[in-house]
Amino acid sequence: MPEISLTMLVVLCLAAAAAGWIDAVVGGGGLLLLPALLLGLPNVPAAHVLGTNKAVAIVGTSGAAVTYVRKAPVEVKTAVRVGLMALVGSMTGAFFAAGISSDVLRPVIMVVLLGVAAFVLLRPAFGRAAGEERTPVTRARTVSAIVLVGGGIGFYDGLFGPGTGTFLVLALTAVLHLDLVTASANAKIVNVCTNAGALAMFAYQGTVLWQLAALMAVFNLAGAMAGARMALRKGSEFVRGVLLVVVFSLVAKLAFDQWS
Repeated sequence: MPEISLTMLVVLCLAAAAAGWIDAVVGGGGLLLLPALLLGLPNVPAAHVLGTNKAVAIVGTSGAAVTYVRKAPVEVKTAVRVGLMALVGSMTGAFFAAGISSDVLRPVIMVVLLGVAAFVLLRPAFGRAAGEERTPVTRARTVSAIVLVGGGIGFYDGLFGPGTGTFLVLALTAVLHLDLVTASANAKIVNVCTNAGALAMFAYQGTVLWQLAALMAVFNLAGAMAGARMALRKGSEFVRGVLLVVVFSLVAKLAFDQWS
């Protein structure tokens, strides 16, 4: 593990907890976790940052998935199919991620962050309403979910990662006509698969800081399980404001580091 000050270690653990909470409630915990790792480990290669991010995220995502499955309606058969395709996609993305530098990664993350922020601002009801009434899903839509949602977002998750949970919720809602709570529950199962595929590739390439990841994973799990319970009980209206504040703060910090 690289040399990290105690203060920065505390900050990374708190960021992991907050990321787990945000990811479980509304998706997109990587929007906080990955930039925090980039800021906290400025001299570590991007591939190691990405690998460590996956090792942390898979623990919290798994905890949130278990919580959702116990208390929310989940399309297990469809979620597993999408998840298996996502696993293949994320392994492929992680394979290509090994050659990415932090100088390239930061601008990409800033664009993704601003895109998510714009969507949240333009859609005030996002994460609040239960969504439209469920309509029958055709075989074509199911195949589209498996190929496009699973393969496409899985590849993105392995290559970059931030915002995957949010993108999954949006895509599953649009393609399969799921309400947001059900989409969030299904997204967690798929996200576990994308994290597993990417982590397997990063571990094979030896680009995971396991000691740091293990410590941060404890906090990420605690935050994720608390967030899943809160989402089931209250929804994610409050998280919308928190997410916007975090997104714009991180964009400002990443922009400063990139061009200062």
